Amino acid sequence: MNQDTPTQHTPPIQGIAVQSTAGEAPLTDRIALVAGATRGAGRALAVELGRLGATVYVTGRTTRARASEVGRPTETIEETGELVSAAGGTGIAVPTDHLDEDQVRALVGRIEREQGRLDILVNDLWGGEHLLVGSVFGKKSWETPLADGLRILELGVRSHVVTAALALPLLVRSDAPLHIEVTDGTAASNRRYRENLFYDLAKNAPIRIAFGLGEELAEYGGMAVAVTPGFLRSEQMLAYFGVSEENWRDAVAREPAFAIAESPHYLARGVAALAADPDRSARWNKKSASSADLARAYGVRDVDGSQPDGWAYFEDTRYGGKDGSADEYR
Repeated sequence: MNQDTPTQHTPPIQGIAVQSTAGEAPLTDRIALVAGATRGAGRALAVELGRLGATVYVTGRTTRARASEVGRPTETIEETGELVSAAGGTGIAVPTDHLDEDQVRALVGRIEREQGRLDILVNDLWGGEHLLVGSVFGKKSWETPLADGLRILELGVRSHVVTAALALPLLVRSDAPLHIEVTDGTAASNRRYRENLFYDLAKNAPIRIAFGLGEELAEYGGMAVAVTPGFLRSEQMLAYFGVSEENWRDAVAREPAFAIAESPHYLARGVAALAADPDRSARWNKKSASSADLARAYGVRDVDGSQPDGWAYFEDTRYGGKDGSADEYR
């Protein structure tokens, strides 16, 4: 078994609250930073950490006054902060471009002044979807405009490295440092080439970052893990198909694989449960895990009550030739 792949089909861990109830909030004393929390998995991760009581600093480039290059003014970092607080945590929105070292230093300095430490760092930085259709999908790497390819590496790799380098000195002050790298694909699923060199590098790098930082953080009683959603039903993906969260299944007629899609809260609930797990290091350090892996381990479910396993679905049907329906993998 690949050392980066967790044991499959293990029974749920008992005694870990994955949803806060009256008088029960296992992350109440934890300070988190979710870098890249404007929308999608990042927003949901911030909200679910807040639901378990955490104080969550949320960052991103789109504010109510200015949209990032992603071009979606419909989701803002201020709104994410408000959603965290509404869920039961304390949301603190700090507009930040994580490719700007001075901005990241200022962010870390603010957390240090206000909290004195950082317990959970979530690197969910990306924002390169707008480059994929025209510059990546269906193109050889030498056909990708070099400026676009390098921008993908800036957004998907350099931003993660800058944030980790500047935030880790504060993270190691925690009694149990937790570093989460969010990417697309596990170590197992990404053994296949991800179609384009720039995209392949951007989505494999966070897995190696988690592996390396897990090695270093162990000395401080901490850990690092790379996590991935399956077929993510993000705001941007819903808009692409012209559907909403309420009628998302209408898009299956256009794209049959969308039947396996999962909401951003599926991964986020698993990560929140991991953050509340006192034995998480022994189980996850230096590994990569999908939303389905975390769901099986902690017994969490998506917003519709299902437990979709998108990566297993694609492995069996797209690559393995199995004639199976998405319902079998939910």
